[in-house]
Amino acid sequence: MPQRHSKNNNDLAFFTYDERRKLGYGTQKERLGRDSIKPFDACCICLKPLIDPLCCNKGHLFCKECIFECLLAQKKDIKRKLAVYMAQQKQDKEDELEKKNLLREAELDTFDRQNNSAVPNVDDRSNASDRSGSGFHGANSVKVTSYEEEALRTMKAFWLPSATPEAQERVQAPSTDTCCPEGKEKLKLKDLFSVHFSDVPHREKKELDLDGDRFLCPSCSVTFTNTSTLVVISSCGHVFCKKCCDQFISKDKVCLVCSRSCKSRHLVTLEKGGTGFSGHGDDLEATTFKHVGSGTGMGLSRPTTRL
Repeated sequence: MPQRHSKNNNDLAFFTYDERRKLGYGTQKERLGRDSIKPFDACCICLKPLIDPLCCNKGHLFCKECIFECLLAQKKDIKRKLAVYMAQQKQDKEDELEKKNLLREAELDTFDRQNNSAVPNVDDRSNASDRSGSGFHGANSVKVTSYEEEALRTMKAFWLPSATPEAQERVQAPSTDTCCPEGKEKLKLKDLFSVHFSDVPHREKKELDLDGDRFLCPSCSVTFTNTSTLVVISSCGHVFCKKCCDQFISKDKVCLVCSRSCKSRHLVTLEKGGTGFSGHGDDLEATTFKHVGSGTGMGLSRPTTRL
């Protein structure tokens, strides 16, 4: 069946509606789906459901194994960078000492020549006879002096691959602090604390749905979702919704599950959203153009925006 004439007609002096859509004319906005948002119970490193969850003081959740491996890898990298930096410092000291020794030898040589200039030695007379006799070598001579040989050997020529000088790479002093892989703030192992979610009662594992609604607030029994604002108590690790935390825990200063006392600094709000692999935050407007293919009807698409 032939296509419509409006899509096959390409001899017009202006763009048709279909051509404008393919070229991306107009304002195009899209909503980010739930596949673009990291679940609240997913690790910020592996993006999988949490196993033995740990939380930092900024509210980022990690699997225990993932964050331990991350901090251990950072410590190994810091150790390697420190070794390179210390070797560079040692080499700088050796170069400085060698430069001082060469300068001192040059000063001593100059002093010795100035004091002994009135007394001619045998070497000077032999050199003078060589210059006056047949031993003199002019500019066109094939024979070169030891100084010229050294200059030719150490010559740096940018036009010769074998003689191209190499720039010495300088290493800055590395930081000795490990950082959070999500928030980039300083993070130590002792700053992490365990998190305990309250499971939905009378629910089997085979009943898990796509939304992953398997945790609830122990106070109001509201099921947690990606739209919920959650607060964890760092002293005991129990998680509550923001509403219950403001109404009860913040006033009574006591955990509603274990009756353990807590202070305002122990209340940590869990961060929403995800990592570089998923969208998070309130400002999700794209600022770059990319070609998504003519078959989608978007062509060179405009920046996408979350409404």
